[in-house]
Amino acid sequence: MSVITPFPHPRDRRAVATFDRAELQRILDLYGRMVAAGHWRDYGLWFDADVAVFAAFRRTAEQPDVRIEKRPQLQLKQGAFALVSQHGMVVKRGHELHGVLAPLERRLMRLVRD
Repeated sequence: MSVITPFPHPRDRRAVATFDRAELQRILDLYGRMVAAGHWRDYGLWFDADVAVFAAFRRTAEQPDVRIEKRPQLQLKQGAFALVSQHGMVVKRGHELHGVLAPLERRLMRLVRD
C-alpha cells in the first residue's frame, strides 16, 4: 500500500534567516572584485533559523577567509550584520551592510600614480 504524506502547512514551517536581494547583490559584487584581485576563489552559503552566512575561501579545502553573517535577532542590539575572521573573531559588527564590508573594501584600494 502507498502512504500519502501531506505537505506541511505554511504556518508550520520554520522561519529561516536569509539575505535579501540587495544584500546578496552587494556581497556578490564584493566577491567578484575580490576574485578578480586574486584574494578569493570560492564561496559558500548557509542558511539556518537564526543565522545566514556567506563564507569566502582563498582555497576550496580550507577554512573560510571571512564570513559575513546576518543574525536578525541582533537587529535591535548590536546590529544584524557581522564580519568574522578566519579565526572566529568578530572584526566588525553593525546595522548597515556597507559599514560591515568596509574593511574588505579597503583591501581592494590601490595607489594610482598621476
